[in-house]
Amino acid sequence: MFIQTEATPNPATLKFIPGRMVSDGGPMEFASREAAARSPLAERLFDVPGVTSVFYGSDFITVTKASGEWQQLKPAILGAIMEHYMSGAPLLADGVAASADNLDEEDEFFDEADAETVDMIKDLIETRVRPAVANDGGDITFRGFKDGVVYLNMKGACSGCPSSTATLQHGIQNLLKHFVPDVVEVRPM
Repeated sequence: MFIQTEATPNPATLKFIPGRMVSDGGPMEFASREAAARSPLAERLFDVPGVTSVFYGSDFITVTKASGEWQQLKPAILGAIMEHYMSGAPLLADGVAASADNLDEEDEFFDEADAETVDMIKDLIETRVRPAVANDGGDITFRGFKDGVVYLNMKGACSGCPSSTATLQHGIQNLLKHFVPDVVEVRPM
């Protein structure tokens, strides 16, 4: 098994591409060892000293570190990923992939009068923003819209990335303002 690695804009996060489907139930983030308890692979990755977050995309895994050098951490992470796939263990211990999109929709906030605007915002995020962000090892999801402000949740490599503010302010905000006149600002949540 050959696992490719790619740098991300976040120097604390590295993208691992195992050459097979990772999560077909939508992106999943494990921001703590406790959250990782439902995924045998995430648990193995949290066993590597310095790992603070694990994110599953459709065909990649991003791992975020708090400390240590990638040269020392990368072999252990590659080993954990390879062991997981060679063992045939499921991605999730309970076998049930909770769709991130469904969970997010439950927590969304916006005024019903803005439903048409929100649909336009969500469509732009889904078709233009998320694919680009996934290439960098992360994900961005809609959280809410109030008083012209779009609230987004950043995951994976995007979470805590030094360039995420620039991405939000100059990239996503400009895109949304161009296509949706009601948008005045974009903020992370």
